[in-house]
Amino acid sequence: MEFEAAQVGILSILPPLIAISLALITKEVIFSLLLGIMSGTLIYSFAMGLGFFGAFYTTMNLMITKIGDNASMVIFLAMLGALVALITRAGGSKAYGGWAGRQLKTKQSASIATAALGIIIFIDDYFNCLTVGTVMKPVTDEHKISREKLAYLIDATAAPVCIIAPISSWAASVISYYPTSTGITGMQAFVSSVPMNLYAVLTLVMIVWLSLRKNGDYGPMAAAQKRAEANEGPIVQSGSSSDELARIDVSDKGKVLDLIIPVAFLVIFSILAMLFYGGFWDGTNKGPIGPRLAAAFGNTEAGPALSLGGFASLFVAFFLFVPRRLISFREFFAAVTTGIKAMVPAIIILSLAWTISGVCRNLLATGPYVAGLVERSSLPIALIPAIMFIIAAFLSFATGTSWGTFGILIPITIAVCDIVAPELSVTALSSVLAGSVFGDHCSPISDTTILSSTGAGCNHIDHVATQIPYALTVAVVCFVGYIIAGFTSHLGYGVSVGITLPVSLVLLITALLVLPKVLPGTKKVSA
Repeated sequence: MEFEAAQVGILSILPPLIAISLALITKEVIFSLLLGIMSGTLIYSFAMGLGFFGAFYTTMNLMITKIGDNASMVIFLAMLGALVALITRAGGSKAYGGWAGRQLKTKQSASIATAALGIIIFIDDYFNCLTVGTVMKPVTDEHKISREKLAYLIDATAAPVCIIAPISSWAASVISYYPTSTGITGMQAFVSSVPMNLYAVLTLVMIVWLSLRKNGDYGPMAAAQKRAEANEGPIVQSGSSSDELARIDVSDKGKVLDLIIPVAFLVIFSILAMLFYGGFWDGTNKGPIGPRLAAAFGNTEAGPALSLGGFASLFVAFFLFVPRRLISFREFFAAVTTGIKAMVPAIIILSLAWTISGVCRNLLATGPYVAGLVERSSLPIALIPAIMFIIAAFLSFATGTSWGTFGILIPITIAVCDIVAPELSVTALSSVLAGSVFGDHCSPISDTTILSSTGAGCNHIDHVATQIPYALTVAVVCFVGYIIAGFTSHLGYGVSVGITLPVSLVLLITALLVLPKVLPGTKKVSA
């Protein structure tokens, strides 16, 4: 269904501000999202002359449209929930946890293994969030790594990794928004932007640093770690997947391969499905296999591909578990039902997040309003990257979506740079991508933030509260870095990178050495 956007000025930023503020204050995500949605549809309805009851009509139509647009992702979540429940019921997770507990002797090794798995699964952030949580949760629990820390490691290796991986659904999104009249292709621009995507690069440095250091945590995350080490147990979201999966009877006959094989086939089937939906085998792509693979991943439909991969992996699980009598035929489908039920809270929150994103994008034109403010302002040329970083961060945080921010800001940024500062085009593109990922990383209404807390079995608001100080640390360094990049751009892009990146790394390491002493954290977190 098409919606005609209303031009309501500054009121367009009210719904996301209401949703985010209430979520942080009340700790109730569903209530906050609903109120944010209703505030937006009320503004829209009165602006369009639909009246009070028009707000309810608009809300339902928008929600139905958004759920329909993302139906493949709902199916994938259901399939993945079923697969997790089956692996748990067959004893695969228990066996892997026991094996990993023996192999990974320290908290540092468990953290590094979690981060490494997240980096390996770079194709899609949704797939990353839920798969890493499924595999590593028993291991991190064994080593008393808090669920909040696990959620951070998952989230920090989802979007920040996808945004610098040329073969990923995120790269495809960026390339699709890049103007065709600039003289270079979208893929060339994307690859060139990677070294100056400071938020992604520095976040990866930070997770390695935090994983290796024994006392590197600070602020609310340090508090969560102290609680975990005191055996006070993780705080999980009421009605979360952890509640459902905890009730499953676990087989004692499971082997490590009972976890590895289904997850491996999920990865394989998902990659093959992405290539299929991207047209790799339809005869339209000619030439060397490398460019053909890149083109297929760039043209793929991630949601349907992941759904197909998840569905196929359930067949593998059936023939792996039932003939060996790890679980019976009836128990298999009972576990499928349990797994799907476990994903219902995440699906509800995601549906509401998609809807409020639609309120901002389709009804109130929040993005174009903010972008218009940028276009009308007189920005000092050297400060364009730093300012675009802030604008992208705000817009992504408020709307809960990086991709929507890409679509709004990339064409504007490149057009402005082509006119006033061509030497800043790639750096400015990097700053938009970095700011978008930072805002998405922090936002409580972001789908990847929601899925990271779901995958880790962590209370959603606790994940947001513990992650924001870490994300802000990197963002402040990025802001300084983009100021440096702007003033060194006349030296050439390579020289600018050579100056900006080392200085940013030094600033980040300095902050990570100082902050644990300044903000040691207490054991108090939300209940």
